[in-house]
Amino acid sequence: MASRMKPAQGSMTLAEMKEFAAFPSATQRYIRRSLDVGLDRDDATERWSRDVVEAASIRAQARLYNSLPDLRAMVPDDSGLDAIEPFLAPLMTLVAFDLGQGRLTSFSALRFLYERLIGAEVRPWLPSAFCAAAALPHLHPELRRKLLQSISEAAATASGWSNRQPAFFPYWVEKVDSGTTLAN
Repeated sequence: MASRMKPAQGSMTLAEMKEFAAFPSATQRYIRRSLDVGLDRDDATERWSRDVVEAASIRAQARLYNSLPDLRAMVPDDSGLDAIEPFLAPLMTLVAFDLGQGRLTSFSALRFLYERLIGAEVRPWLPSAFCAAAALPHLHPELRRKLLQSISEAAATASGWSNRQPAFFPYWVEKVDSGTTLAN
């Protein structure tokens, strides 16, 4: 009986796919790029850099994302102040970098990415890291306003979070020649 109470894995995956599809194309591209960098999938610089500036950005992102394994291991189990500083400070640094790239323009896009980079256990910490990073002076005031307005009251004040791991991890798919037919 308990298994009937759980949402079907397929429907949750479909909901995640719909959420991803609703993001602007630049956000989708940045999320796929970031997952390639953060999950060490393929050569992100070769796949995603269109020029030397973007290549440098990917290299900087890779250097920062080197801390992801440590962050995954230190996600606090509780909200005790002694446990959060070693975790929240580096998390906020990563979030500030990603927001500074200008491609993640909402809390939901950032949450989507970080649930996959770190895991579901990061959810309680994302609103505070997002709000802190979105308020930093390195961001243009208009971007800060847009970012801070993107977090809903429900997300900022949630009393609990799901511990269900994400199921959909978007990745790059090579284009297929339209004249080619697929054989069974």
